[in-house]
Amino acid sequence: MTPEDLKGKVQTVTGLVDPATLGPTLMHEHLFIDLNPPAFRCSDLPEGVSDAAIDLCNCFRAAYGQGHFTDNYRIDDFAVVKAEIEEMYRAGGRTVVDLTVGGLGPRPLLLRRMAEETQVALVMGCGHYVEEYQLAETAGMTVDQLAAQITGQILDGAWGTDVRAGIIGEIGCQSPWTDREKRVMDGAVEAMKATGAALNVHPGREATQPQEVADYVRARGGRMERLILSHIDRTIFDEDILFRLADTGCMIEYDLFGWETSYYWPNPGIDLPNDAVRVQWLRKLVERGHLDQILISHDICTKGRLERFGGHGFQHIFANVVPLLLRRDFDQAEVDRILVANPARLLTFH
Repeated sequence: MTPEDLKGKVQTVTGLVDPATLGPTLMHEHLFIDLNPPAFRCSDLPEGVSDAAIDLCNCFRAAYGQGHFTDNYRIDDFAVVKAEIEEMYRAGGRTVVDLTVGGLGPRPLLLRRMAEETQVALVMGCGHYVEEYQLAETAGMTVDQLAAQITGQILDGAWGTDVRAGIIGEIGCQSPWTDREKRVMDGAVEAMKATGAALNVHPGREATQPQEVADYVRARGGRMERLILSHIDRTIFDEDILFRLADTGCMIEYDLFGWETSYYWPNPGIDLPNDAVRVQWLRKLVERGHLDQILISHDICTKGRLERFGGHGFQHIFANVVPLLLRRDFDQAEVDRILVANPARLLTFH
């Protein structure tokens, strides 16, 4: 595969497709993942960490941080995920972007099997997550080596398979940003320029960090309209900060739809908004002229957010959020821009 072969196409886990075939798309999900910190991926668990199976009796405790349940942070049951993806299809979803990257247990062959056994198109991400999760190999890699690796994951195949990625990311950052993470970002930007892929970034949990990332990518020649800043609904709660970021031309992703409790376990100092407040923020962006910069998703990365375990599942945006948008002064054309046109544009190689 060459960059020229990709131009004007979307690369799914089963091959190249016409962007017009994607339909309503979730831009940030995890079908299979191990989000446990590496220190918890062992049999000798520290105090306060439980390996009890997640069920309807403990899913709320897990979601509200009453201890760390390792099973909650691991999604690996093909049959369960397939049922959830099929529910999403029945609700109107047609394409899912899986951003499970290095350090989070990517499963390319399972993604391909899922696409083959369902009617859903799947696009796979590539690159590396935050430093704590990164594979040992990244510690000694240069920017050129990281760029070559990420480019190869798009052109040849990722994680020891011939399944090719169709987007870069989610590339992990923290606040403060580490030197190792910056090297990965440098490599990702070079791969972005070499392949024409879009770049999705997981920013640190400080309100100013998405702007820092945007400025960093711009300074290195990255195309701002191809840069996606994830998790804005847990990061920015100030209009001026949000609008300054939007003015860079980057994509603004509200991707925690369905997370309706204010408690945010990665940082209990943050009070998460509910879906109604997320929609209000989207409306502010639209009224300021940023409709073409909006993406939405769920970022399902724990068992407790799947329907099987008491959560909302991949169907939620299509079954519940779209009707909410239409009740809150969005028209169908605006909804289609957010869920169809914007994702198709970003997933098309340029």
